[in-house]
Amino acid sequence: MKFGIIKERKTPPDRRVVFTPQELVRLQNEHPDAEVKVETSDIRVFKDEEYSDLGIAVATDISDCDVFFGVKEIPVDYLIPNKKYFFFSHTLKKQLHNRKLLQAILAKNIELYDHETIVDDKHRRLIGFGRYAGIVGAYNGFRAFGVKYDLYTLPKAERLHSKEDLIVRLKRLTLPNIKIVLTGHGKVGMGAKEMLDGMKMKEVSAADFLTKLYSQPVYTQIDVLDYNKRLDGQVLDNTDFYQNPTAYTSDFERFSKVADVFMAGHFHGNGSPDILTNPMLQAADCKIKVVADISCDVDGPIACTVKASTIAEPFFGYLPIEHKEVPYTHPGSIMVMSVDNLPCELPKDASEGFGEMFMEHVIPAFFNGDKDGILERAKMTTAGKLTPRFAYLQDYVDGN
Repeated sequence: MKFGIIKERKTPPDRRVVFTPQELVRLQNEHPDAEVKVETSDIRVFKDEEYSDLGIAVATDISDCDVFFGVKEIPVDYLIPNKKYFFFSHTLKKQLHNRKLLQAILAKNIELYDHETIVDDKHRRLIGFGRYAGIVGAYNGFRAFGVKYDLYTLPKAERLHSKEDLIVRLKRLTLPNIKIVLTGHGKVGMGAKEMLDGMKMKEVSAADFLTKLYSQPVYTQIDVLDYNKRLDGQVLDNTDFYQNPTAYTSDFERFSKVADVFMAGHFHGNGSPDILTNPMLQAADCKIKVVADISCDVDGPIACTVKASTIAEPFFGYLPIEHKEVPYTHPGSIMVMSVDNLPCELPKDASEGFGEMFMEHVIPAFFNGDKDGILERAKMTTAGKLTPRFAYLQDYVDGN
């Protein structure tokens, strides 16, 4: 089995990589039959020499490999027919801008394994950069607060080296007694929580957050039944919400009346009610002035996320009364951070964590006959067709 680590070619450049030099050494030690090649790259966070110095082959041509590992979408012209590819294709939600990519993958008889489709037997995701999105997103939320109120200046995360460097900067801040509400208990939400706990911010219960005043900054981390309620008034459990999301409506307004900052790290499933609506933001008693939408669903459950912002220009203003983007200096605006590729700002940490997950959950499947079904579940295309699990994408492929 020959594995190839491809150069990232998407614009803007992504410096992350699936495997660090050390993880590839581990791969070869644990699986001596495996061959590994790294495509030369001038943008990767780890230099070519860091691989070659550890005995990893680095080459300009790695087309003789059987399986290719990348992070972001691959330009159609660089896809090699009859190979296996792992990368984030961003086609699972029928994203229009990537239709040609999926069409080309099928036409070239490529087996595609999207990182998002790598799940266990209960269909829980095993691979992702969510934790690092949460880490950088929370940091950027504090950057946004400092800019909006001209209180302090934090450097961009991409200029720092690690999560620990970010926390050191946050610990130096002198914050007013603000309240921060954080949604989500998955990898994204817990990544953001790591930052809040790392900077020693006090965590309080949702009930205390809503009713008590504090002389120091505090945060609360809330779950789906904290910010949604059944339309019929019943109080059931999370399972009921996930099974019957249309039976619920948002109850987030009680938090928007007391929170200064909203960090959105939730997963928003199909059919779930919008969370922070435009009427909530227009309300005279809405207190939220900074939204760090780490999940970044454009025109989705957070009304002020009217676009994805960029690492270069991470902040914009949202004017609720007109439901539109304005300069963040506008006195009536809410400051929004909605960068959709946050882990790119912490490429070394993100790559290290990603490689560890890949070594644990994916690589063994190549050598144990895929006994746990990891590869079989993840496979999106084979023999020029969509696999049954992803047959729902056929109309998207057909252009409908």
